[in-house]
Amino acid sequence: MRLRSWIALAAFGAGAICSVHAAGNAERGAAIVASRSEGLCVLCHPVPGQPEPLQGTIAPPLAGVGGRLTAEQLRQHLLEPERFDPDTVMPAYGRTRGLERVAPALRGKPLLSAAQVEDVVAYLATLK
Repeated sequence: MRLRSWIALAAFGAGAICSVHAAGNAERGAAIVASRSEGLCVLCHPVPGQPEPLQGTIAPPLAGVGGRLTAEQLRQHLLEPERFDPDTVMPAYGRTRGLERVAPALRGKPLLSAAQVEDVVAYLATLK
């Protein structure tokens, strides 16, 4: 794993580095991606299997993403989306610092835990 990946995962704390090697659960990841209150992916992305009226249209479709990107690339898109598009509106799901306009109850907390990120990566990797 590249140094940049370790630095990005350090935002989760020491426990996250151990979970890097733990395989995510694609079923849990699918639920997170489809959730309109947890992962929020479906708010911006068209997601396979979701009702069309409930899918976003401002971000690229997730269909086939697992065939285009490796698990590491998927992880990096979740943790550092601005690295791939400096103008992205996609949040960095593991970041806890340098954020603006964060609700007080969410300050200092990542949008997704390290295990949830791995679950989402596992699900996205199935979309070939």
